[in-house]
Amino acid sequence: MSQSRHVPVMLQRCLDLLAPALERPGALVVDCTLGLGGHSEALLTRFPEARLIALDRDKEALRLSGERLEPYKDRATLVHAVYDELPEVLGRLRIPRVQGVLFDLGVSSMQLDEADRGFAYAQDAPLDMRMDQTTGISAAEVLNTYPAGELVRILRAYGEEKQAKRIVSAIVREREKEPFTNSARLVALIRDALPQAAKRTGGNPAKRTFQALRIEVNGELSVLERAIPAAVKALDVGGRIAVLSYHSLEDRLVKQVFAAGAASTAPPGLPVVPERYQPRLKLLTRGAELPTEEEIAENRRAAPARLRGAERIREDVE
Repeated sequence: MSQSRHVPVMLQRCLDLLAPALERPGALVVDCTLGLGGHSEALLTRFPEARLIALDRDKEALRLSGERLEPYKDRATLVHAVYDELPEVLGRLRIPRVQGVLFDLGVSSMQLDEADRGFAYAQDAPLDMRMDQTTGISAAEVLNTYPAGELVRILRAYGEEKQAKRIVSAIVREREKEPFTNSARLVALIRDALPQAAKRTGGNPAKRTFQALRIEVNGELSVLERAIPAAVKALDVGGRIAVLSYHSLEDRLVKQVFAAGAASTAPPGLPVVPERYQPRLKLLTRGAELPTEEEIAENRRAAPARLRGAERIREDVE
């Protein structure tokens, strides 16, 4: 597994967004999605006085990135945790506040590239898709055991798949003959189930179903719903957060949390807005920023990325 093929997405822009908060001496930054350590390594290099805490639920990713970050080990703490466990991790480390937080919500390139993990629809692999292979149910179990109505809901909600009913009828029919174990059979089934017109648009027709299964298996959206507000809460005043998302469901969640933090909660018509109603966040990006065409040409995985940033501008007033 060579690390050279792991190219962090929108790296320079992420570093620039976080820089004003991380250039202070002793600044603490949390990389909530360590992966292979590309963003973490860049943070430690660019901000030589900063200390890093990095989380990942994937033990193999922690091992590989640990090797990569060895030169910085006196400034880096790597933790096996899911990113919504950030408050517990900071509590254990006795850290009240941090100056920077980074989320890169893409599936790590390691998980996509390791054939036996079952994330990729381009190669045959066991249908697993668990980011932490020590816990939880696999994608095969979801396909083989969930009621048809629940599968339709997942494909629609998490994959934004318009043909969900058609695909699920085919899955239910096939799983009665033989349970699903490998990705190639599922990809072939989806190809056969879709009408011609649906196959002509938007890349591999299995993409949306695989995305939906991955989100379900890893509880990604419910984890994210807890994680983004927790990360904002952990920020010091003047601290900054940057979040890279890869599909509209994630981006919408991030947008809602940031927008709520950046809005005044005052009742209309107050001549002077008391402190407790003032916005707690300042948005650092206008909408979601997209990768440049040059970056997409160099790294096709950057294509769907959306970046949002915010700065903590005041304390919560209870």
